[in-house]
Amino acid sequence: MSTKFRITGLSAVRTAPAIEDRYETIVVGGGPAGLTAALYSARYGHKTLLVTKLLGGNITEAPLVDDYIGIPDISGNDLADKFVKHVKKYNVPIIIDEVVDVVRKPEENLWCIRLRDMKKEVCAYSIILAVGSEKKKLGVPGERELVGKGVSYCATCDGPLFKGKVVAVVGGGNAALTSAIYLAKIASKVYLIHRRDEFRAFNVYVEAAKNSPNITFLLNSVITEIIGRDRVEAVKVLNKAEGRESIINVDGVFVEIGLQPPVEFFKKIGLELDETGRVRVNVDRSTNLPGIFVAGDAAGGPFKYRFEQIITAAADGAIAADAACKYVCALRHAGGSMPK
Repeated sequence: MSTKFRITGLSAVRTAPAIEDRYETIVVGGGPAGLTAALYSARYGHKTLLVTKLLGGNITEAPLVDDYIGIPDISGNDLADKFVKHVKKYNVPIIIDEVVDVVRKPEENLWCIRLRDMKKEVCAYSIILAVGSEKKKLGVPGERELVGKGVSYCATCDGPLFKGKVVAVVGGGNAALTSAIYLAKIASKVYLIHRRDEFRAFNVYVEAAKNSPNITFLLNSVITEIIGRDRVEAVKVLNKAEGRESIINVDGVFVEIGLQPPVEFFKKIGLELDETGRVRVNVDRSTNLPGIFVAGDAAGGPFKYRFEQIITAAADGAIAADAACKYVCALRHAGGSMPK
């Protein structure tokens, strides 16, 4: 199954570098927003640390990226590798670990993160949260029991295991369509199951899927159960328009129905959320907590136009880094102690 070490550029960060106790800025998250934030922060001359569970973020799962300006026809994994190498040029220490808490030390104007694996606390004057979102689950019988036994949330990670087999892809956005197109080159047959009668994906992907002879569309349809004992054997599909339920034999199910932010993590910190569970940010990506900035897919509220693309996530990271730099500089001018 998928692993957090997908990128060739990660070889240099498998062994955790020595980290200090205090930084000017800590970036949490290693996707396009986090990597760009770390790059800009380091270029501003700030002492910066990057902490992430998955270096490269969700884009490492994209079979094809063709909308990042200047770099056409590239896999998400290869694009993420370019991002990582650019950040490493500025000697930003990268820690592969999970941040389990963020706590305030107001007497020192510090925010401190707590790391799960390293059992260590590291502090900074500003934190940029670019934690992205997590894959949504179907929530149907058989899904949880068969994860890793035919149920997958990453076509590029697990697709090669289904060579010559029959698979189902669930979803109607860009991730679902590109996954179906990718899997059509490996599997003998791909069922693309979408709950609506139209796709939300870019038309170029929809047309490519329509032109793939081994992709079958099942629209106005939802999976109500994934069937199997030791492995996926079939899916039960309800056609909502006809009210008819049928069983389709498949060897794998790839779920691509969208993303959801880590709401409980945000609530634990004390961040103000919008109705979607994303953090309410100002135009500079600052939040209701001084010194905490949020960039990328996790940012929300009325000042954040939601268009979740790699390029907009990267722009968010740059904006957050600029605002964090100004925040830290203001503390410095006010007489706050800074790390050496």
